[in-house]
Amino acid sequence: MDDFYVAAPGESAPQVPQGPLLCDGRDMRIVHNAFLWGYQQAPVLVRDVAPGDTERSAFVGRWLGDLDATLHVHHEGEDQLLWDKLEQRAPACALHVGQMRAQHAQVQELLRQAAPMLVAWTRTADAEIGKSLATAYENLLGVLSNHLRREVVEVVPVAEKVVSQQEWEQLAEHGLGAIPRSRLMPQLGMLLASTPAQERPGFVEGMPRAVRVMYRLFGRRQFEKQYRLLFPGVTVPRTP
Repeated sequence: MDDFYVAAPGESAPQVPQGPLLCDGRDMRIVHNAFLWGYQQAPVLVRDVAPGDTERSAFVGRWLGDLDATLHVHHEGEDQLLWDKLEQRAPACALHVGQMRAQHAQVQELLRQAAPMLVAWTRTADAEIGKSLATAYENLLGVLSNHLRREVVEVVPVAEKVVSQQEWEQLAEHGLGAIPRSRLMPQLGMLLASTPAQERPGFVEGMPRAVRVMYRLFGRRQFEKQYRLLFPGVTVPRTP
């Protein structure tokens, strides 16, 4: 997805401060790729559930609920740990940070609107609710695609110059700490599966050792089982 992260006509990026790189923000692309992949699948997964098949809607609904919760946690971490630092240390980026805050609010509102539909559809597999839910996820993907792209193109280069590596890693720690253990490993598998092969080694090395060990011991199996159930007949992507 590298070519995805380029400015569209008419968009402008803030001036990047002079000086050395203080942190490595490449992992933001990896995280964003996983969200883009997940929300590209969401409408298809919903529409593929037969009306009244509550066993399938319950399984898909849980996966979508986990995806929505993880996105919320990801944005929450940036809201709490990143935006204020950028505004204070790189005032030229303040306008773009304001746009990021506004886009977060827009995404959160779309998630709020989709939530009751997801609950009802998960329980009933109702066809009409499913149609509305699939459309809601398509609308969310449209907003999210613009936001995730612009955040990488416009904000991350500034953050790399004014945010320390320790401060940057707090974002990942916030996300890992907020994800329940029951869905941490499948989520990590999804992240690795959507990461270009050439970028995986560096990303894996940056993960806490305990997480790497858990994924090798049992996490990969959890991810592969979930993937087979979500996408019957589709080859499971290999992950490290």
